[in-house]
Amino acid sequence: MTEVPTQIGRYTVERELGAGGMGQVYLAYSPGGDPVAVKVIRNDRLDQATRARFEREALIARTVVGTNRVARFLDADPYADEPWMAVEYVPGLTIHEQVERAGTLTVPLVASLGALLAEGLEAVHAVDLLHRDLKPQNVMLGEYGPILIDFGLGAFMDAGRDTLTHDGMIIGTVRCMPPEQALGRSRVKAPADVYGLGTVLLYAAAGHYPYDGRGWPAIVAQVTDETQPPDLSELPEALVPLVTAMLAHAPEDRPALAEVTDQCVALMRDAGFTPVQARYALIDSVAPFGRGEGRTGPSPAVWERIAVQYGDALDVHTQVVDEDGADSPLDRPARPDPLEDWDGNGERSGSSGAERVAEAHTGSAVTSSGNGVDRMDASRPVDLTPTEPPRRPGRKPASQKVAEELRARYAMQPAL
Repeated sequence: MTEVPTQIGRYTVERELGAGGMGQVYLAYSPGGDPVAVKVIRNDRLDQATRARFEREALIARTVVGTNRVARFLDADPYADEPWMAVEYVPGLTIHEQVERAGTLTVPLVASLGALLAEGLEAVHAVDLLHRDLKPQNVMLGEYGPILIDFGLGAFMDAGRDTLTHDGMIIGTVRCMPPEQALGRSRVKAPADVYGLGTVLLYAAAGHYPYDGRGWPAIVAQVTDETQPPDLSELPEALVPLVTAMLAHAPEDRPALAEVTDQCVALMRDAGFTPVQARYALIDSVAPFGRGEGRTGPSPAVWERIAVQYGDALDVHTQVVDEDGADSPLDRPARPDPLEDWDGNGERSGSSGAERVAEAHTGSAVTSSGNGVDRMDASRPVDLTPTEPPRRPGRKPASQKVAEELRARYAMQPAL
């Protein structure tokens, strides 16, 4: 059993919320007192290239706007001894927990679920990110409707440029994995999330996955077999056309997210619901609602640790708001990505300047492994010890840059 840490980054830990293949998730509190969910990533899931990809995707994840359907990405430290990420804490039940406790959802509620999550995924895709691991366990039914969680872990779904396997293992959840991801032939694109959403809707309406079996090899064999259709038993007839299309074997045969939203709205109206009515009915259907963590506040032991760590209000202000705004590990200068600037043939495709920066940072050259995946040269030593990169004088945090870009964009418009 993993020992629960008392502190992760600037967050004081209350208790463990769960554990999975990627690591442990903890309920913790920010210095200001907000509950957050902090996921500690297993070290064996990370190499230097994946840490760099995690850092890049984490920076982009903080810019997702235009949706209430994604748990807000707050902070991360890809280069810590035990890398972690912090996201908004969403009290509630997952789709999986809801179905296990109270049974499947009705057609208009499943349609509401699909429409709301499709809108959320559109906002994610708008910044060129994917979720990559959509499943019933990664959708929370909160007090404002469904919320996507574990967003921001997409970096770990791609182990290399042209493969989705890592040390012989498929990364992801095979019961909810699209065929192209299970085959590991190419980096997945937006239709993979459409497929994942289809597995969520199927589970919500029928209580099972599209494919199942004893052990992941048997499930992967079914998922990748074009002649074997998904199991749609117990799925209400009204949902069959939509879910069938979303679970199509070929990515190009799946509907776009906007089409999913339109079809879900039509299903709600056919059942006599407006989208607003269906959303409220979905929220009211969760029984009993949620878990109590984060609502009643920290336990006395955590209160004591917070008091000792942060002292008085001045200390808290100093901890949270540094003058240059660079409190977050993500606001430090980015580290070079060992897999950037390589053409896949063992030759550098970037500038000599980028080459020198990468080698000076890692102390090693990068070579091609011959299978399309660039790897570090094992013959040269690589120091992977996390170090504190020097701050660039006057460098603005990523969140401030995004805010300034948005203000400039809207300032050019005559009216909003």
